[in-house]
Amino acid sequence: MSGEDTARYNFLTQFDRAVDTLPGDGWLSTFRRDALTRFQDQGLPSQKDEDWKYTSLRPISQGRFALAKTAPSVSAEQVDNARVPELDAARLVFVNGRYQAELSDTAGLPDGVKLRSIAQAMEDDPEALQARLSRQSGLDYTPFTALNNAFVRDGALLEIAANVQCKTPIELLFISAPGDEAFVFHPRVLIQMNQGSEATVLEHHVGLDGAANFNNVVSEIALSAQSRLDHYLLQRQSSAGYHIGGVHVHQARDSHYVNHNVNLGGALVRHDINARLAEEGSEAILNGLYLVSDRQHVDNHTCVDHAAPHTNSDETYKGVLDGRGRAVFNGRVVVHKHAQKIDAGQKNDNLLLTKLAEVDTKPELEIYADDVACSHGATIGQLDPDALFYLRSRGVDEAKARDLLTYAFAESVIERMALAEVRDWLSALVVNRVSEEGRLADLEAMEE
Repeated sequence: MSGEDTARYNFLTQFDRAVDTLPGDGWLSTFRRDALTRFQDQGLPSQKDEDWKYTSLRPISQGRFALAKTAPSVSAEQVDNARVPELDAARLVFVNGRYQAELSDTAGLPDGVKLRSIAQAMEDDPEALQARLSRQSGLDYTPFTALNNAFVRDGALLEIAANVQCKTPIELLFISAPGDEAFVFHPRVLIQMNQGSEATVLEHHVGLDGAANFNNVVSEIALSAQSRLDHYLLQRQSSAGYHIGGVHVHQARDSHYVNHNVNLGGALVRHDINARLAEEGSEAILNGLYLVSDRQHVDNHTCVDHAAPHTNSDETYKGVLDGRGRAVFNGRVVVHKHAQKIDAGQKNDNLLLTKLAEVDTKPELEIYADDVACSHGATIGQLDPDALFYLRSRGVDEAKARDLLTYAFAESVIERMALAEVRDWLSALVVNRVSEEGRLADLEAMEE
């Protein structure tokens, strides 16, 4: 039996054993069955598929992950250590995919902001869930979206009413906690921004030490006219964590979407981020950073679909690769025939710190209009020897000079973030990653 057949058999068997315990009936039961049929037809992708050419799913297809049935106990102290410190945010906390009311806090959200767990919506308001579920991921969704649909049990449902500016950031904290065996869960995030609304959402995935998990998350975001969403996508799975994430964004007239995708952990990570600029005046900003070391593998696939004229997009991804780390970047920009007067820029820069680190980068422009401004580019390189010499000539030892230049390379992405608490916290994490021996402990004093 091939790896793909093994994966198909394992997930189908898992569904048969769990179906009686999955919540929902009626339309949701049909929805699950349809999704499973789609997965059965497709199976997991292999490296024969162009989009998965550089990423092997063998650890997942071998089926060593059992469906998470319960959530281990997690203390408030562990939550405090996992969340973004100093950030005054409303917060929903999930442990191994299950909502934890006692660890969550939604006080302070203004009228017009409705934030709840999907499990709660399944019980109290299934019509609202039905109206949102799988609307943005589309009919041609991936096998992982099909699995998420089949097994969906919990996650977050956020709705911002028209013309409501939510000044309080909202953190959706998904914690993977170690259990008796390796486990899989399929969280869902649904965000509806109504006309003229604004919000900042942190989708934050954290693996506690010892957690061996496969997290298959799907996020669907709908931006109505003149709305704005700042979306922080933070991933810090454990060294035994596997993370597959799909983000699907639909933008109406004059809407504004900003995505900050930061990957600092995980053994195997893949993000597919798709933004469809469906109406005039819409804009998407994609910023990404990945720090990859040891034998980590991080794969980012993005697609910005300019389906209307007078739309803008700007994308910057940077990667720092150490040890035997490996990364993949595939950024695609599509400009439809009638989408004139659009402006699209895309750039991917990579810094290799060792000879064994490896990156595959593939920027793509697919343009069918003739009055557009589009650019793309990719670089792969090492630390600049002239910059190293400059620092050493001013008394900085070589190890510290290398740390400083590496930090400066990554910091330029973090500087684009509007939330100061997130910016400062990520800067500290990056300092710790690039200078494990504390050589940049006096960085703040040096900057002053």
